[in-house]
Amino acid sequence: MAETPAATERIEHEVRVDAPPEVVFEYFTDPSKLVRWMGSEATLDPRPGGVCRFDINGSKMIGEYVQVDFPWRIVFTWGWETRLFEVGEQSTAVEVALTADGDATIVRLTHSRLPAAAVTFHRAGWGHYLERLAAAAAGNEPGPDAWKDPMLVLRAMQVEGGQ
Repeated sequence: MAETPAATERIEHEVRVDAPPEVVFEYFTDPSKLVRWMGSEATLDPRPGGVCRFDINGSKMIGEYVQVDFPWRIVFTWGWETRLFEVGEQSTAVEVALTADGDATIVRLTHSRLPAAAVTFHRAGWGHYLERLAAAAAGNEPGPDAWKDPMLVLRAMQVEGGQ
């Protein structure tokens, strides 16, 4: 596992998805479902110690599943194959908690151990991709990923950073 900087932060996101937890859970553990909302290819082995890797618009996320508790909780490490915003392979952690809300699910995502330089990028990114998750898991087509355009990524980061 990569070294984590001493000073780190965490970000949290919450989104309501019009699908039960059992369905939403699969969008974090089934490669064909994950790439519907984030990334273009994925290798996933959803068990503690199993690989969690995917390509997001040419950047390779390298992680490992830490906890898999169907259908309520998933924890995995997160990092970039080519260090991006001071985040190396497996140097941060993502926890996804799923709570039933009638026929829907509340998804609470916490990304921790983030270096300060990575917070704005990851906060904007998770906001973008969780909207796509909500569409895909509800059975809708999220459409092409706007974040394939680096200028849109920069604009999202400026908005998120208050610039």
